[in-house]
Amino acid sequence: MPLTKSEKSEESAVQLYLVPTPIGNLKDITFRAIEVLKSVDVILAEDTRTTGKLLKHYEIQRPLQSYHIFNEHKTVEKLIERLKKGEVMALVSDAGTPAVSDPGFLLVRAAKNAGIEVNCLPGATAFVPALVNSGLPNDRFTFEGFLPHKKGRKTRIEALLEEPRTMIFYESPHRLMKTLEQFAEAFGKERMASVSRELTKIYEENVRGTMEELIEYYKENPIKGEIVIVVQGIGK
Repeated sequence: MPLTKSEKSEESAVQLYLVPTPIGNLKDITFRAIEVLKSVDVILAEDTRTTGKLLKHYEIQRPLQSYHIFNEHKTVEKLIERLKKGEVMALVSDAGTPAVSDPGFLLVRAAKNAGIEVNCLPGATAFVPALVNSGLPNDRFTFEGFLPHKKGRKTRIEALLEEPRTMIFYESPHRLMKTLEQFAEAFGKERMASVSRELTKIYEENVRGTMEELIEYYKENPIKGEIVIVVQGIGK
């Protein structure tokens, strides 16, 4: 659908777009996201190979530039200068909404401080379907993202011992068992939780039970794909 005049003027003021990308199923992208990606001067991608597959699928031919956690601090200043000169950019992550447990925060903050117009499109993110699928209270929740790998991990978990809201965590497959065991020790073996993996993909799985039940389940079943853990709050 073509933009109306009022929509065109509103869009034309934006210099930096944050564009959510599918977390698995390539159909989970909005018409507007495709339109924006086709119109910008450059697309900043966490992994250009991953984003390249998406662009090829939707026949989007725009320049790609690498922007990830390892080069974020070095490139922000240069990108801000280019934005000030009039370039229009779109920032995407490998999957989901940019800056949610992904690179992007530094660039957004710097752009805002420089008076550059930023617009985040609505779209895919992993923790919302995982929360809704969990069957746990979702009227109030706290998003914790990834726990520290080593230093500060125990302290972070202990800070949540009295948390009444439903808690949401991201985790990788090879650390899932360790995390569930730490949660069982901290929150108790009977605390309810849900593990969602491969969301929107063919082998999507949502497993709900006590910490003890989840640990036993994943001892017997393969753990693959990106994971979202949803944990019941205290007294819920």
